Amino acid sequence: MVTLTVNSPNVVAVHPSLAAGSVKELIALAKSKPGQLNYASGSTGSSNHLAAELFSSMAGVNIVRITYKGAGAALNDLIAGQIQLMLPNAAAVIPHVKTGRIRALAVTSLRPSALMPGFPAVAESGLPGYESGSILSVFAPGKTLAALINHINREIVQVISRPDVKEKFFSAGSEVIASSPNELDAVRKSDMAKLGKLIRDVGIRE
Repeated sequence: MVTLTVNSPNVVAVHPSLAAGSVKELIALAKSKPGQLNYASGSTGSSNHLAAELFSSMAGVNIVRITYKGAGAALNDLIAGQIQLMLPNAAAVIPHVKTGRIRALAVTSLRPSALMPGFPAVAESGLPGYESGSILSVFAPGKTLAALINHINREIVQVISRPDVKEKFFSAGSEVIASSPNELDAVRKSDMAKLGKLIRDVGIRE
């Protein structure tokens, strides 16, 4: 493990016709209509799929999954009103939120994200402890010497921490993290435990 480079949160996004203006209202609506709301996702195990299943599990609601071959097609049907809910990547949804074709309720990062100014985190707006997103990391072969790992880490962190590089990532919908190897290992273990349990509990399979 070398470094956690960037993180991109998902967004709880609904079609404007859905009678939910907040995460709390969405959860209440889903509980009042079990199995009647639907959400779109790309391939099984994708970020938007796991984010939605984690949301449903933690909120204790039954929202039906509609599967698409890719997130792009799913997002198009959300815009068209064929689907009620989706948790797409922030970069993909920002333009449509600005035009009003999609209503964003919250971001899936543990705290509000600069990528979506003015929108709360799910964890602080109805579902405490909720966190999800897409992280990109750099790994090395298991037997790589610690000294070499640390050297590569310093080089990568130095580059991606430059203001111009951070701005390029930000423009593409990601926030630079630039972690230490130990921090990446902690995130990996935490995510594997949390998502592994979710996958087993929900019965997610290809």
